[in-house]
Amino acid sequence: MLPDPAGRFNGRVESYRRYRPGYPAEIVDLLMRQCRLRNDAMVGDIAAGTGLLSEIFLAAGFAVTAVEPNAEMRAACSELKEQYNKLQVVAGTAEATGLADRSVDLVTAAQAMHWFDLERTRREFLRILKPGGWCAAIYNTLRSEGDALHVGLDGIQREFGIDYLSVRQQLVSDERLAEFYAPAEMKYVMFPNARTLTEEALEGRILSASYMPQPGDARFEEMIAAIKRLFAENQSGGMVTVRYDCVMRYAQLGSVG
Repeated sequence: MLPDPAGRFNGRVESYRRYRPGYPAEIVDLLMRQCRLRNDAMVGDIAAGTGLLSEIFLAAGFAVTAVEPNAEMRAACSELKEQYNKLQVVAGTAEATGLADRSVDLVTAAQAMHWFDLERTRREFLRILKPGGWCAAIYNTLRSEGDALHVGLDGIQREFGIDYLSVRQQLVSDERLAEFYAPAEMKYVMFPNARTLTEEALEGRILSASYMPQPGDARFEEMIAAIKRLFAENQSGGMVTVRYDCVMRYAQLGSVG
């Protein structure tokens, strides 16, 4: 485990909220069918961050409790309460959510499972899930090939990322997630996702990653210059389109009966 996963995002919250991609609404449609979610279902969004995933469930009318350890992230997520009255935001971690026993129909975790202690997290999710409850792990994965823009973005992350490779190595494999869900069978689905960004937004997107240098770092200005060059070489009409594979791995984790 890398140290202080929550604290790594201090100073990055505004970039995270403004420039990270959201999540396709099709996720909710699929889980409604697969998990047979009723209108009064409770969603526990763990390590909810600024609420990017929580919002698509709120928009569909579900009640969501967003659990987030980082105070800056919680504050940003709480701003969604102005639009959605079915949102609660609480301090907690995947291993100790603070939620009541058997209180949640669906547990979600977006861009986060690699930060968790999976053994302790599984016990906690089983505790808070209702019998027959489901769990979904979701990742927007930035494409690293296919055209000069995406090859260049991957190159910038590798060149300037402080511990980029360590974070990559910590990502949860299909095999580990299958073990996490066992004995239930893990299901897999992928949705295409994309964001069209200005130069400022592209910089913000890169700076939102926990492993990238922040202002004051010795290589920060060099990194910004590289981003500007990449944007200039690939922009059309002052914009670039950054593409992702949105992958969801899910299963019925809650015990039945």
